[in-house]
Amino acid sequence: MRTVVGIRPVKRARQASSNTEEPKPTVWFDSWRQLASLLSDENRALLRLMQERQPRTVLELAEWSGRAASNLSRTLRHLERHGLVKMHRSPDTRAVRPEALATEFLIVLD
Repeated sequence: MRTVVGIRPVKRARQASSNTEEPKPTVWFDSWRQLASLLSDENRALLRLMQERQPRTVLELAEWSGRAASNLSRTLRHLERHGLVKMHRSPDTRAVRPEALATEFLIVLD
């Protein structure tokens, strides 16, 4: 599951590219710092773990990853906001099943 990401500085307008063959980012970050924080080694390992083991709940993922459930939930919300994770909420219980939507990343720079 490869995702193309780009960095779009807030203060500078992005110029349109005439090359239609280049990959188009589907996930944008405002800075390198934001990208590095969200796609840290630990978070990329977490995404791979989610893809490989397909946890049924966040608590199960917390156990497998060795992370505290509260910190893991916060990380998953950030990943979800960027479209890298989908959180499936059960209508009957409070259970939430995390699903990794991306595990490989291609970074496009202007």
